[in-house]
Amino acid sequence: MSDTPVEIEIVQSLSQIAAEDWDACACPEANEGGAPFDPFTTHRFLYALEQSGSVGSGTGWQPQYLTAKLHGELIAVTPLYAKSHSQGEYIFDHNWAHAYENAGGRYYPKLQVAVPFTPATGRRLLVKPAFEQVGQSALIQGAVQLAANNEISSLHLTFCTEEEMRAGVEMGLMGRFSQQFHWINDGYESFSAFLASLASRKRKNIRKEREQANAFGGTIQALTGDQIKPKHWDAFWQFYQDTGARKWGTPYLTRQFFDIVQDTMRNDVILVLAERDGVPVAGALNFVGREALYGRYWGCVEDHPCLHFELCYYRAIDVAIELGLKRVEAGAQGEHKLARGYLPVTTHSLHWVGDKGFSDAIARYLQEERKAIEQDIEVLTDYGPFKKIQVEEQQ
Repeated sequence: MSDTPVEIEIVQSLSQIAAEDWDACACPEANEGGAPFDPFTTHRFLYALEQSGSVGSGTGWQPQYLTAKLHGELIAVTPLYAKSHSQGEYIFDHNWAHAYENAGGRYYPKLQVAVPFTPATGRRLLVKPAFEQVGQSALIQGAVQLAANNEISSLHLTFCTEEEMRAGVEMGLMGRFSQQFHWINDGYESFSAFLASLASRKRKNIRKEREQANAFGGTIQALTGDQIKPKHWDAFWQFYQDTGARKWGTPYLTRQFFDIVQDTMRNDVILVLAERDGVPVAGALNFVGREALYGRYWGCVEDHPCLHFELCYYRAIDVAIELGLKRVEAGAQGEHKLARGYLPVTTHSLHWVGDKGFSDAIARYLQEERKAIEQDIEVLTDYGPFKKIQVEEQQ
């Protein structure tokens, strides 16, 4: 098989790839029923970004999907984008861009293998089973060659799996370590069972926060599937716009994206809404994978004590326990999550830079950054809310 040339092609729209062909590489486990491990690399999610205009012309995210074929069979795909900025990635390289351009180089456009606006770990080199080695190699080589042939400064694969990072490093890319906070389900039968695993002071604090949040004067409900109505999306769009404007200046996603999600992914989402006097005042949007609940967006039109913690973190734990999921990934950054049962974990990315001198400088930086992150995770874990004996067992 390795002596047979693999054909690499750039596809600029998922309308050119049948959903079943893409998903045979992205989520083959879903062919047997059930949710995919990663809802974000499915054809329906990535195509929703395209159809809604959240990526494409004028967004700085121009699709350049790579496909790999062997004997005419599609064996591997990857969500590749040409980027004219570094927004919506959550693995920060702004300092790299400034340094490169200050030295007279042109950092943008760059190539980005990623799920736009989604800091959730998952496979980025989407390979059909039985073609793992040849497929991964073909995609990495193809992406690097595309960058080199077009004199593009760099290639980045963000929030890839640890296995993909190791494979990429073996092929000459630079591995990078970053940090997030995840809640891990240690077989808890209820939220109370989770609380019982915490140190007394932390346990009391969480109970107090939940009491404060639920005393906001209204009700909280978790909606999924056909339970989510257009009025709910209208309300959440207001929340999302407010948060997006404050965080990023302009929201990344368009209003149409949420309508398409309702049409094609409504059973893959859980929308937690707080209502007061029948009017939604805050909400949190989660996506459901086979093993994880992914907290993605939050917003509100009224401020109430601890309501953010309740909707984004505690209700997510409730849902994960109810569905038997292994973890909750609550998005990027946020050391405040530590006190709420979310422990620091390592995330991974891969980077290729064409200029050798600049690449060597980044490699040295990444070595020091990795040491700092490992130390940070160790310290933060020690300060976690769990009883000491349990933390030691998890380590």
